[in-house]
This record gives sequence, structure tokens and C-alpha cells, in this order.
Amino acid sequence: MTDSLVVALAQINPTVGDIDGNVARILAARAAAGEADLVVCGELALSGYPPEDLVLKQAFQDHIDKAVSALAAATADGGPALLVGTPWRRGNAVYNAALLLDGGEVASVRLKYDLPNYGVFDEKRVFAAGPLPEPVGFRGRGLGVMVCEDMWTPEVARHLGNQGAEMLIVLNGSPFDTGKAGTRRKIAHDRVSETGLPLVYVNLVGGQDELVFDGASFAMQPDGGVRVRASLWRDGVTPTHWRRRDGQGWRCEKGFVAPEADDLEAIYHAMVLGLHDYVEKNRFPGVVLGLSGGIDSALSAAVAVDALGAERVHCVMMPSPYTSTESLEDAAETARLLGAAIDTIGIEPAMKAFSAMLSGTFSGRAADVTEENIQARARAIVLMAISNKLGHMVLTTGNKSEMSVGYATLYGDMCGGYSVLKDIYKTTVFALSRWRNRTRGDGFRGPAGRVMPERVITKPPSAELRPGQTDQDSLPPYDELDSILTALIEDECSLDETVGRGHDADTVRRVWRMLDRAEYKRRQAPPGVKISYRAFGRDRRYPITNRFNDLV
Repeated sequence: MTDSLVVALAQINPTVGDIDGNVARILAARAAAGEADLVVCGELALSGYPPEDLVLKQAFQDHIDKAVSALAAATADGGPALLVGTPWRRGNAVYNAALLLDGGEVASVRLKYDLPNYGVFDEKRVFAAGPLPEPVGFRGRGLGVMVCEDMWTPEVARHLGNQGAEMLIVLNGSPFDTGKAGTRRKIAHDRVSETGLPLVYVNLVGGQDELVFDGASFAMQPDGGVRVRASLWRDGVTPTHWRRRDGQGWRCEKGFVAPEADDLEAIYHAMVLGLHDYVEKNRFPGVVLGLSGGIDSALSAAVAVDALGAERVHCVMMPSPYTSTESLEDAAETARLLGAAIDTIGIEPAMKAFSAMLSGTFSGRAADVTEENIQARARAIVLMAISNKLGHMVLTTGNKSEMSVGYATLYGDMCGGYSVLKDIYKTTVFALSRWRNRTRGDGFRGPAGRVMPERVITKPPSAELRPGQTDQDSLPPYDELDSILTALIEDECSLDETVGRGHDADTVRRVWRMLDRAEYKRRQAPPGVKISYRAFGRDRRYPITNRFNDLV
């Protein structure tokens, strides 16, 4: 039995359904692992995660079977073994599995025991649960292989330890949200403390629809010390070197430990990677967005340039008679700072045309929000026309504060294929804009230095749909609004609990009514990367038709 072991942490950025492409990514990681004994990939790296109902298709699983055979055959060369996450069919059931491929064959199969069915996870819909796993024999050692959720509760790790596992290895598909890194580390620490075993944790990296995976795979000693941590937000292979000392079990040698990110840095990187992979994996040539001179569109444009490069970002300023000179100047300056192209297409002719078209039907009725919405929808028509003609995806620019309370126009500013700020509150928009103006993250394609004028950040937010309009005409101040929304959405607080955080009861009731009534709009909103613990969509599922008004 060997007294040393090299385990390579392979952070794969798979594309769901691109099985052949994912095989190539796994084999490239194996080649990059050099003299490693074992290459560990993340959860469902072969199919991409989450594959959702694709796993129910027989043709999909047939393709998986062929891919597994190809990967197994590749290990006949005497090089590293592979531990790969994949859907796995047994009889009429499909499991979320970890396969050890070694010596040209499928050497062992372990099935996920604990299937999550909360938040963004729907695994019980498509997978069957496996039994408590036994240790995997690998070249004379017992490896305790777990799949993602199996680590989050004590039962599986305890069972593996009792059955003689010498090391815990966890294949993960753990989506990013703020605070998730600390949660993972605490749970891993709990498992090593309970079992006295070291732990290897391998996560996916990359964007998949509304989820983004941040990597940050690690190796942890039984005392909870992290000896190796792979990079955040990047695919790649990180080696870990292990030695068995008499009476002490396996210990990891000190290696590369990537620095952790603070919240703003992590959020911005998540936005960049989520947008980049959504555009690339869906094969859009670029994005087009309305650049209004306001902070939301400026930050969205900065993220787009950082993700794709300025040459793939097409900005459009669409002034109306209510657009201020400052907004025109700020939009132009933002595009200049980013190096992005900008067109100016006025919507006043469209406004006049709709006014004439509707004059008979609207006769005798005063102007109201209807005319404001027409402006937003005219802009959407312009952006969609450019999208149709050039092939670029329309990027919407609304934030979570607005979407929470319905301060957005269906088929207007909500129109588009992806929303960078969907899960970003307005107060965080301000903080991120300040952060990006002084920081250029590693790997960003945008410029160093400022990416928007300071005035964009400091001026009062306004939709500029009528003279002198500001957001605070319709909404509480954003610091108050966002605090209430955090209580109601992320923390599911009651009225009394929210008021107990220092808020006026009538204001809380007002915000709740707006939040509740806007559900129908959110159902029609484009996807956007999950950032918070509880994002709109799969994380938070409220009925549209709903008369439960207990909070009110």
C-alpha cells in the first residue's frame, strides 16, 4: 500500500447537455494533472449541472453511457484514475452518481444518498436516492466518496468513517451565493471534526442559466485547516499531495491557497462569469442594452464589457423629451470610459405616433402612467429590432429592488434575454459601482480605472419618464426599502419582526403589498444570476393568484 497520494482537484466548467464537450474537458484536466494518482471532478461534471429533465430522456442517458465508456477506456494508459460525477442508470431509475474510472474500466460506483429538494434544487424530481455508500477501494486505500448534499448532514460521513474510510472526497455542484463560502467551510469543518478524517472538496465552476459556480475547491485537514484552495471563478487543475504518517492517517502538504474574496468582489465576479457563460454557451455574438445615463445601465454595461470585451457590447441611448442633458452626457461618457460603441436613437417620434394612434380611444383622459409605459415599450422595440438585425442578446438593466415592488414595465425595461442585476438590490448597485470604479478584477476585459462618471453614482435615481421625476416619488428611500425587502424576502420576516428592525409599520405594509402584487411581473422577467440566499425564481415560489394577506 502506498504511503503517498496525489489527488488533483479538477474544476470543470461543463455545459449542460454538451456531453462530448464535457468529456473533452475532463480528459484535458486529466492530461493537465500530470503524475497525479487520482483526478477528482465535480458533481455531474459529465452531464453539466443541473441537467433537470434531460436525465429523463433515454437518448440522453444512452449518450452518457457511451461517454463513460470512453472516459474509462482512457484510463487504461496507466495514468491517473478519474472520479467523475454523472447521471447513472440502473434499471428504470437514474441516480446522481460518482464513478471511479481506473485501469480501463468502471472500477466503482457510488450513488448520492441525500437528494436536496429546496431552494434551487429539485433532485427528487429526476433522481432516485442511493443507499448509504461504502468506502471505495483505491490502490489499497479506502476513500469515502460523497456527492454534494451528502456532506451537508452528518449521516453519510459518519457511516463512511465507521466503515473504514481513510479520507473523505466530496464531488460538488454548489452554486454561489453571498455567504456560501463560509457555510461550506463550516460544514466541511464539522465533518472532519466528527470523523477525524481529512476532506477533499471539488466544486464546479461557471455559469448555468441563473446559477453560477465559483470553484474554490479545497483540501482540509482533520483539524479544519485548509491546506490547498483552488482559484475562484476559474477552471483548472490544482494538485494536492498527501502522505500517510504512522498513527496519524493521511495529511495534506501545504500547497497553493487562493485568497478569499470579500462580498463586493465575489458578487461582481459572479455577475461577470454568469453573463459571460450565458452568452457564450448560448452562442450569442454579443449584447445590446439601453444606456440611459443612470447607474443601473452603467453598471450593467460595465459588467458586460468585463465579461465579453467592449467590441461585443452595443450601447443605445434612447432619449425622450424628458431626458436631461446630464443623462445624455453621462451615457456618452460611460460608453467612452468602457470603450463601447453607442448609438443615439430618440423615441419622441414613436411617442407622437402612439399618441396619435390612441387619441380616439384616450379622448378626454388625462396623461398618466400609460404614457410613461409607452416610452419604456418604445425603447424595448428599438432594442429588440437591433437584436433581431445584429443577433445580439438584449441585456435588461433592472435591479432587485425594482423587481421586488414592480417598479418596472412589462414588455418595456423588462424586455430582454438576461438581467445582470436581477438579484442585486439598489444599495448594492451603488456599492458595486464604487468598487468597480476603483478596482479592476483579474481576468476582466474592461479597462482599469473609472468605468462610469462619478455623477452617475451621486445623482438621484430617476426613470425620466416625466418632468422632474425621481424614484423616491414612488418608493421609500432605497436604504429603507432594501432593508425591508431583505427582511421580507431573504428572511421571511413577519410584520412585527420587520417593524422590530426599526421600520414603520405602514411602510412595511405598503412594501409588502407592492411585493405581493408584482409576482405576475417577476414570472415574466428574464433570467439573471443568483447572488443572494433567496433569489426570485426557483428560490422563491409564490402563487400569482393569491389572497393570503396576513402581513397586511
